Amino acid sequence: MPKVLILSDSHGLKKELEIIKDRHQVDYMVHCGDSELGLDDKEMSDFYSVMGNCDVDTRYPEEQTLTVDGLGFLIVHGHLHSVKSNLLQVAYRAEELGAQIICFGHTHVAFAEQHGKQLFINPGSIRLPRGRKEKTYVILEWDVKENIHVYFYTTDGDRLKEMDYTASL
Repeated sequence: MPKVLILSDSHGLKKELEIIKDRHQVDYMVHCGDSELGLDDKEMSDFYSVMGNCDVDTRYPEEQTLTVDGLGFLIVHGHLHSVKSNLLQVAYRAEELGAQIICFGHTHVAFAEQHGKQLFINPGSIRLPRGRKEKTYVILEWDVKENIHVYFYTTDGDRLKEMDYTASL
């Protein structure tokens, strides 16, 4: 069962990134931008990461794709896709690339929702959450494409069971 750690908008945090990375045994790690750390900083090692609007290291790509067990991921920050307005632009980009799972940040609002054959995941922010008090990130896991689980966690490692989301792609 593949597991993917997804987080975003850490805005300079280092210790918290290391704690979260050490807490979970995962196959892949995704950072959806605004780390405000350099690409070579040890805290960013092992992450598939992208450039956010607050990042200054221009070596980060604007988007990344990843395929895990037949599921295509599109990783973006979201500021270039107007995610604060709607998800249409990022949905079209994911469709162009054949991605079913869209990971993004920028809004600092944690949520997961499925539209058609696409699953949108915003892990929230581990530094400055909006819409709820908890600082959050996500563990995504699945056994088959029809049984994909999104689990939200606080930076303290507590699972927010009321936010659990299951999708079927």
